[in-house]
Amino acid sequence: MSVTLCLTAGFALLVALGVPFAISIAVTVTAALLVADIEPAFLAQSVISGAQSFSLLAIPLFMLAGGLMTAGGLSQRLVDFAGTLVRHRTGGLAMVAVLAALIFSAISGSAPATTAAIGSILIPAMARAGYSPAFAASIAVSAGVLGPLIPPSIAFVIWGIVAEQSIGRLFLSGVVPGITLALGLLVVCYVHAKRNKVPKLPRATLAETWTAFHRGKWALLSPLIVLGGIYGGVFTPTEAAAVSCLYALIIGLFVERQLSFRGLPMIVADAMKTSAIVCAIIAVSTGFGILVAQEQIATRFAGWMAENIQEKWLALATLNIAFFLLAAVMDELAIVVILGPMLIAIANRFGVDPIHFGAIIVTNVSIGMAAPPIGYCLFIGMAISKLSLAQISRAIWPQIIVMLIVLFLTTYIPEFALILQPKGR
Repeated sequence: MSVTLCLTAGFALLVALGVPFAISIAVTVTAALLVADIEPAFLAQSVISGAQSFSLLAIPLFMLAGGLMTAGGLSQRLVDFAGTLVRHRTGGLAMVAVLAALIFSAISGSAPATTAAIGSILIPAMARAGYSPAFAASIAVSAGVLGPLIPPSIAFVIWGIVAEQSIGRLFLSGVVPGITLALGLLVVCYVHAKRNKVPKLPRATLAETWTAFHRGKWALLSPLIVLGGIYGGVFTPTEAAAVSCLYALIIGLFVERQLSFRGLPMIVADAMKTSAIVCAIIAVSTGFGILVAQEQIATRFAGWMAENIQEKWLALATLNIAFFLLAAVMDELAIVVILGPMLIAIANRFGVDPIHFGAIIVTNVSIGMAAPPIGYCLFIGMAISKLSLAQISRAIWPQIIVMLIVLFLTTYIPEFALILQPKGR
């Protein structure tokens, strides 16, 4: 019981005090080891074990690929091409943010990277075009949420490691929810522009469209190479991340020539900083997960749910509500890694397909990236727009409602997430 208290109440207390998650987990595990009279070297062993997963390499590599694409000007070219397709429609410039984010998500796999790349270009442009600054920031933040859903996705890589599931199959489970979310966001853009009488931009000529496509061809080709290689069996998701980096580097340095060797160290350093946080949490969480399993916390909680919640649909609804509330005040990655064993035990108890369950979890994580008050993408939107958290939070609720509808469909219609799975799964 004392070990369980260390792992639950102790961790909750440290988080409430504002201690960084990786440090909170390490301190909690160390305290639990001392209480259980287990050799503290166990923590060092578990950290090494947790950091040795080959799939973890995909995280810094996809982060780096997104940074190289942005610095190389490819994200601007994606925006320009998307603009020629929809800018003349009601809400067209806001729709450009959604379409550009949809494409960029297939390059970076990251919600913060997508929000930063698209938002830095389109938030100021939308404000100049007549959109309210708060809406401009909120649509960039919510479009960034496509990053974890559209493959290749860092969130699916992490869940695949935690749940020991095929990362390639998990990637496929996010396609339909991601595209559906994008369509829902396009509707929000249209309604907002119609209601607020935002002026339309002129329609692009055929020549302009062709020029934008030609200039953006290298950016558009990247997702085809990466995803085609994964599902064509040419390389693994981790190798795909390396290919994505190499592709972005070659195009940026020698084709587009907007990257310079002098600027590369800063891009690499930024990717390393973000990746270090992610990988540190995963590494120290390995020991946490082992102790949770040893204390049978996940099994006991899953048993409690099975005894008190008989219906599968109600159990999933309870998990979704809990996830939404936790994601509003806690780091999404920490939720996935720390609660992973418990979530897997619950899914097994209620007979939920593991790939379907992964889609539910990552959709929840995606929403958490934009959910007030601490969604990562919100802070990126604040930094770009110079608006307060309250201003963006008030503007983002229509998009949050769309995200919750997609979550409902993903949760209760398994084929919504599994329709692209290979036959005989």
